[in-house]
Amino acid sequence: MFGVLFEQTADGQRYIDWLLSGLGWTLALAFFGWWIAFGIGVVVGVGRTVQNRFFSVPARLYVEIFRNIPVLVQMFLWYFVFPEVVPSALGDAIKQIPPPWASFFPALLCLGLYTASRIAEQVRAGIEALPRGQIEAANALGLNGYLTYRYVIVPQALRLIVPSLTSEVMGIYKNTSVALTIGLMELTAQARQISEATFQTFTAFGAATIIYLCLALVAYQAMTLIDKAVRIPGSAPVKPGTDEDLATEMRQGGAVPNAMEVVK
Repeated sequence: MFGVLFEQTADGQRYIDWLLSGLGWTLALAFFGWWIAFGIGVVVGVGRTVQNRFFSVPARLYVEIFRNIPVLVQMFLWYFVFPEVVPSALGDAIKQIPPPWASFFPALLCLGLYTASRIAEQVRAGIEALPRGQIEAANALGLNGYLTYRYVIVPQALRLIVPSLTSEVMGIYKNTSVALTIGLMELTAQARQISEATFQTFTAFGAATIIYLCLALVAYQAMTLIDKAVRIPGSAPVKPGTDEDLATEMRQGGAVPNAMEVVK
């Protein structure tokens, strides 16, 4: 079924080379977009929790704007509208960027800022999930607000939200497919091109689906390992056990004297 991918194209390549080229753009877009999103998301998420309205109000506006506008609309705004609203010299410079970078950079900016708004809300939830005593203890040690967030609050919050960040890592890989609408030949765009050239739609998009699935599984496994490495001790879910298991653990730990054991 996938034999058509190894056939020669008109330019002397193979169709599978088109898919691999698209995979490269997908990985680059997702990788760099993720780090942009993570850096901005942490800053905005912290801003959502501070008492100073100078920081909290812009942070809330950022989240409400970028999270509630569809990513496809944002992609068009960055590609078609942004060069027209900036000063003419800058706009002309943007329009003269050669392809495929003319499509890559707007897509990178779009995905980074959109995903950052989602990460910011998760960072805010992680900070608000911490006990209030953490801040009070930091204040008692003489730490100011900046040091409290840097050394006490944010490190713990980030460790708490690693499982929820897994969905964002997997989501940014899938959202890269929107970049085909502005001409970036990423994985989905290459699959469509193969479909149009060979009329083997099932084969082209079937191969792309398998690649996306493998990317998601790799991202999920990597985030699982990170979660286990940084998990806060004592925060792992407790598995329910039987009364016999509980009694055995207590006897092994010396918590129950022999005289208090239940006589069967």
